[in-house]
This record gives sequence, C-alpha cells and structure tokens, in this order.
Amino acid sequence: MTDLVPTETELTALDAAIDHALALHDGSPVFTAAVVADGRLLGPVANEVDKTGDPTRHAEIVAIARAAQDLGTTNLAGATLVASMQPCEMCLTAMRWAGISRLVFAMTRERAPAFFRFHGLTIEDFARAADTPFAWAGGLAAVRLAHIYESP
Repeated sequence: MTDLVPTETELTALDAAIDHALALHDGSPVFTAAVVADGRLLGPVANEVDKTGDPTRHAEIVAIARAAQDLGTTNLAGATLVASMQPCEMCLTAMRWAGISRLVFAMTRERAPAFFRFHGLTIEDFARAADTPFAWAGGLAAVRLAHIYESP
C-alpha cells in the first residue's frame, strides 16, 4: 500500500463494490468495481467475462468504460478506480490509459494469488514502470470478501 488515504467517498464506493460482490456471489468468484469521479459514484458493476464470452471484460474494464461513457470522455484524470479485488495487470494498464491515478481495493493479491497470471510482477513494480505516478490503498475490508476469493 502506498501512502494513499482514501476519501470518505472512496470508502463509500468500496463498500458499494463489496456489497455488490456479496449480493451477486453464488458460490463462484465475482468481481466488482466502480469509478469515483467529481465526487460521484459511477457503478458498481460486475465482471462480464462469462456473460459476454469476452475475456477482457473484467469488472474494472467495465467500470472504466461505463464511466467514460457517462462522463463523455476517455480522460478520467482525477478519478479513482475502486475494486473488490486488487486489479490484475490488464486492468491496471487500462486504468493508467484512462488517466486514473488513484486506486482503492479490498482483497489483495497476497491473500488471493490464484487470480493473477504474472506472479513476478507486483503492483509496486507496475507503479515504478508507469510513466506517471499513481497511488493506491489495498486490503481495505478484505475480510468481508475472504470467503469468495481465498482458497480454503
């Protein structure tokens, strides 16, 4: 975790994303995300991979796309991505392409490594390699989602 201190709006958005994941949970993992822009919560939305058959429709990608559509711009600078799970490398890249520089998430890669493919690449490595800095706070309220993401 960096030194990011989430705002009350970001924490409210994280609670909404977690609540959405818990409501949709049917025994298999469910991932949710939202974007906070201009003090507004855009989302939460869920992963659409199974629904669409598109392996790129992670919740974070869906949330970013919907926020861009709702705001009428692909430049989401000043926005925050909020997610029930630490975003994967693809989602971190999409976040940065959209100009998002704040990230708040619940479950961490350390607690649920099975959902990541590039085990040698950490969020810290990704942040160092990014052309502009971004800050994150993770592991917030992860205990609420442990039964969904952690292996028994």
